[in-house]
Amino acid sequence: MTADERAVRLGPSLSGTNLERAGDYNQRVVLQVIRRHPDITRTEIATMTNLTAPTIANITGRLFEADLIIDAGRRHGGRGQPAVRLRINPDGCFAIGLNIDRDHVTLVSLDLAGTVRSRVTRQVSFAMPEDIVAFVRDGVADIRASGKVRMDRVLGVGVALPDDLGRVSMPHRPAGYERWADVDLKALLGDAVPWSVHIDNDAAAAAIGEAQFGSGHDHASFFYILVSAGLGGGVVIDGSYYRGAGARSGEIGFLPLDGAADRVLQDVVSLSALSARLEHAGLELDTVETTQAFPAAYAQHVDGWLDEASSALVPALTAVNCLINPAAVLIGGRLPDDVLDRLASDAYRKLTVAAPNIPTIAPIHRAMLSQDAPAVGAAILPFLDRILPSDAILIKG
Repeated sequence: MTADERAVRLGPSLSGTNLERAGDYNQRVVLQVIRRHPDITRTEIATMTNLTAPTIANITGRLFEADLIIDAGRRHGGRGQPAVRLRINPDGCFAIGLNIDRDHVTLVSLDLAGTVRSRVTRQVSFAMPEDIVAFVRDGVADIRASGKVRMDRVLGVGVALPDDLGRVSMPHRPAGYERWADVDLKALLGDAVPWSVHIDNDAAAAAIGEAQFGSGHDHASFFYILVSAGLGGGVVIDGSYYRGAGARSGEIGFLPLDGAADRVLQDVVSLSALSARLEHAGLELDTVETTQAFPAAYAQHVDGWLDEASSALVPALTAVNCLINPAAVLIGGRLPDDVLDRLASDAYRKLTVAAPNIPTIAPIHRAMLSQDAPAVGAAILPFLDRILPSDAILIKG
């Protein structure tokens, strides 16, 4: 399923459906309900979905046959026959997620319950296409050898990477990196993996992952900010990712920097900006694991970056609140939890001071899937294609 296909909405398309597609959609909805509500009964599913009891019985029967759900025992205490409780079978199926960025590459395997079964990340600056192929081939071999994933139940590989990976200028970008602009990722990975390949923008994947397995359970609408080598954003409205007319919604990193028309927000709010600050102080970011606590020598420079980054975010956050009115703003990225927490709290505090009269200000929090969100979100793409609810499957082709 392509990004455009996942963006299709039934209303604007004015396209009908058929019984086969409606049946598939209902089955996906029931599976999603069971996934989000462990130990739920068939009666409760019927109430929640407005589907009939016979329909629920038929659908859950098919899900049992496919090993996607399991019997979690009976619920006692009510009248009549104790009701069977249903849960997702974590081993029912799996997917692999790959996140390619300018400063790292990460590969994860994910089960149906959303648990990361394996994770490998390599901090490498501006990895070339052939480097990615070798990394994926080795990573898949390790997953196979670990026995943590049933390889015959892998639904596909999702890939998350920044838009214009080979076109956007970045500090220290090597000659030849522009090759990425012409790479056919599906063809590139075709020899390394035997499954279908699903591709999306990294911030979009992170937001989709958060909606499916993170804070989306608490917030149906949110704006996601991904702090990576650049700066990306994603818009989730009523549980669906909104892409915009040209599939470039949420491009917060390219907003002009307040008071500096020749610079953009990601020139300040990004790992590249933090790296430049550390480099000026004689320190290096690529020698430390950025998701772990920084060494003491880095503290004052990280503090300085946080102060500048949180201030720079205020105009953008003002616009987000006024234009989108999200229930929350979520911040993720390859940074330690405490640094993301401070960025969120500092930006919120400065926003409330600088724009006290805007109609509403959404709370700002660290995303639940903050550090590996693009890779986890990428792994969810095959699930959306095959078994989880998606409006695209209702549209008649």
